[in-house]
Parts: sequence; structure tokens; C-alpha cells
Amino acid sequence: MEFNSFYPPQRTLMGPGPSDVHPRILAAMARPTVGHLDPTFVAMMDEMKVMLQQAFRTTNPLTIPVSAPGSAGMECAFTNLVEPGDTVVVCQNGVFGGRMRENVERCGGTAVMVEDEWGQAVDAAKLEEALSANPEASVVAFVQAETSTGVVSDVKTLTEIAHRYDCLVIVDAVTSLGGSPLEVDEWAVDAVYSGTQKCLSCAPGLSPVTFGERALHRIKNRKSKVQSWFLDLNLVMGYWGGGAKRVYHHTAPVNLLYGLHEALVMLHEEGLENAWARHQRNHLALRAGLEAMQLELLVAENARLPQLNAVVVPDGIDEARVRQLLLADYGIEIGAGLGALAGRVWRVGLMGHSSSKKNVLVFLGAMESVLSTLGGAIESGRAVAAANKVLL
Repeated sequence: MEFNSFYPPQRTLMGPGPSDVHPRILAAMARPTVGHLDPTFVAMMDEMKVMLQQAFRTTNPLTIPVSAPGSAGMECAFTNLVEPGDTVVVCQNGVFGGRMRENVERCGGTAVMVEDEWGQAVDAAKLEEALSANPEASVVAFVQAETSTGVVSDVKTLTEIAHRYDCLVIVDAVTSLGGSPLEVDEWAVDAVYSGTQKCLSCAPGLSPVTFGERALHRIKNRKSKVQSWFLDLNLVMGYWGGGAKRVYHHTAPVNLLYGLHEALVMLHEEGLENAWARHQRNHLALRAGLEAMQLELLVAENARLPQLNAVVVPDGIDEARVRQLLLADYGIEIGAGLGALAGRVWRVGLMGHSSSKKNVLVFLGAMESVLSTLGGAIESGRAVAAANKVLL
């Protein structure tokens, strides 16, 4: 059997992630590999920590990229902050709240679920009721940007409620970091994890995390060992600590970290608030174009996540066929619905490098064509014209 080098097709990634990786980041990852304890690499690590702090809007010293994807960042937060017997209030309004529950239970904790309908933000009143009914709870966990539904929840309010009941807060910001306002210090969030493959435009495989003083105190004063050796921050801190002297913990993914460093340099150049505004502007243009095609967004306007748009599939349209034609004829990837929303929505991402005027307009033109081919009542050109009015 003969094997050849793999050359992937050129795609425009407009699904729930990964997003398109910027050429500058791809070039950075192709630079010569050095040792993970090389003094030049250690200096880059220190720079990266500062830029990650800026992206999270925090001064937390324990702000690092976990050497694994966002799901490992989630596990890192839970394995370090949850011990056997702990009660954790988990807010679920989509797929990833369910994964939080799995983590709590695998840590030996008890998950008290606060459930909201998929497509709605976490209800602050329900969280307060759950905390009042479970005074033994020590942690509250929720998703800021629910990728499965395109909903953003109110981190500031939910954190304030949790702190009134003396609970630490774990926030999933995998799809929000770099794309939506996230003020870790101002909102006093205790622990946050994210991913590199969404609004940072980097390749998948790293999970930026940040832990505040309250969280760090709990980590250092655990009664039991962290169940994961690899994700035990008491050990990892020896490698990611400050200064030139580092204790070997694992062989870091050197070239991936080059890519993240470049992504953070680019975010610094653009300006964090400008990046937030860009994601919002392109979302509004996309919305205008979708509405011109008589397509609806699942989520109410006050809870919409700009970088992930859940578009309701019209009656009589084959949801999967639309995605197939977009990919085959235009090279555009969008996502299907998950769980309760399977077959009911398309998930259209505008994340990082993929969040551009060009992508909005090309996608809308392609969507018009595909829906017309499948019998949709579409008037050609209206969607692009509507989006252009927002973008001008």
C-alpha cells in the first residue's frame, strides 16, 4: 500500500469551530522547533502570559495555556477545584453544561442542575433558588458562550449571585475569549477556561485558563490529590511559573505555542475592544442578510452570541443537503444543530479570522443560491445588499 503526503482542501470555516487560522499564525507554527526549556522559549512563555492576561482582562498570575484543547481546560478547572463530596451547582442551557456535569461527577462531586431551555440564557433567578436550596454548595459553573445554541449568558450577574453564597465560579469561555466582552477581574470571576481555535484564530490544541486568588487558595489547600496528574496545577505551576528557572513537567507543544503567541500579538495589534466590535458588526450584517432571505435566528436578540449564529431551518428545506452543497460547491463549512436542536438549526460561525466582511457576503450569496436550488422562495441579491448596508 502506498502512502502520500496529506494536502487538505482549502475551506472557509464558518461553523462552530475551528475557525480559519490566519496565515501569520500558520507561518509562526512553521518556525524552527526549540526545546521547551530553551531560554528563548521561556522568554516567549512569559510574554504569552502577559498577553493572555490582557485578553482575559486580568492580573491573575496563574494565567496559562493548558497543553491540550478546550475540553482539557474544562477538566483542568473541575479536577483542581472540585473534590469528592463537594456540591456544585451547574447551569445547563446547551451541550456544554452537560459536559460540566460529567466533570463534576467524575471528580466525585454532586451536581445540582439549573436547567434552561436550549436557546435561552441562564436564568439568574433559578441559580439563586438552587443556591438557597443547597447551602452546602461550594462551586457554581456555567457557560458564557454556549456554542451549541449561540446564546451568551450574563457572567457578571451570575458571578455576583454565586459569591453571595460563598461559591467559587467556573466559567466556560471557549467561544467568547477574544470575541465577546469578558472582564475577569472586574467581574471577580474565579476560574475561566477557553480554547485557541475560535475567536483567537489559532489552531486547535491549546486551552488558555486563568485562576484567581480564591481559586488558587482552594487548589493549594485541597484535602485530596487532584485526580489528574497531568492537569494538577500544583505541578504545572512549576513549569509555567515566573522567571527563568522552570521545573520540567511535560514537553510543551512548542510550535502550537508559537501560533498562540502570534495570535495574541495580532489581538494586541487590533485591540481587544476593536475585536469585540468587529465580531458584533459582522454579526449584524449577517443578521440583516438572513432576514432579507426570510430566515430567523433561534436566539432572542438580547442573548445572541455574535460569533455563533443559530439559524432556524425553514419548513420544507433539507438541512443536511444545504450544508453538503455549501461545502461541495463553495468550500464553506457550517455546523449542524446538536442534541435537541439536531435538524432544526444551522450553526453559522463568525469567529476570529473567519469574522470578516468578505466571509459574510460570500456566505450570504452562496446561501441564496443553495436555497434557491432547493426550492426556497429567495429573491437573488437581496441578502448581500442588506448586509452591505450594515457594513458600509
